[in-house]
Amino acid sequence: MGTKGREIVGVNVEELLKLMNKAYADEWLAYYQYWVGAKVASGRMRGIVAKELEQHAEEELKHAGMLVERMIQLGGAPLLTPQDILKETNCGYDAPKDPCTKALLAQNIKGEQCAIATYKKLFDFVKGKDPITEKIILEILEDEVEHEEDLEAMLTDMKSPVA
Repeated sequence: MGTKGREIVGVNVEELLKLMNKAYADEWLAYYQYWVGAKVASGRMRGIVAKELEQHAEEELKHAGMLVERMIQLGGAPLLTPQDILKETNCGYDAPKDPCTKALLAQNIKGEQCAIATYKKLFDFVKGKDPITEKIILEILEDEVEHEEDLEAMLTDMKSPVA
């Protein structure tokens, strides 16, 4: 990281890297949870739900990349092993043991709610103190809020009687 770039970071960089790596772990696990859920989905609106899960998987992977780029700029490194990712996660991993689309949606809503809480905490940590990280975290937080909204709307649609 450049000298001036380092000067504008008004937080403990080691603590920030720790928080970002935990969020990075969440993103990898969310990516896999969405991806595998899309593959095993069954039941009502399967095609629509699977497509939505695949789209969210792509966005979670993009978030992981954004976090890694910033961690490297800050002089850190991402978690390097699946074991570390599982150990450091905030939100954990919910294997899609029930492939029913309603169950998958509920499971992923829970994950998005955890992600929203994680990014709110990160945002509060950097707000007004690290404008670059703040912008990245805000973009990811906006996506996570949208994901929760999308999934909740789909679940609501599924609960409605078929016309």
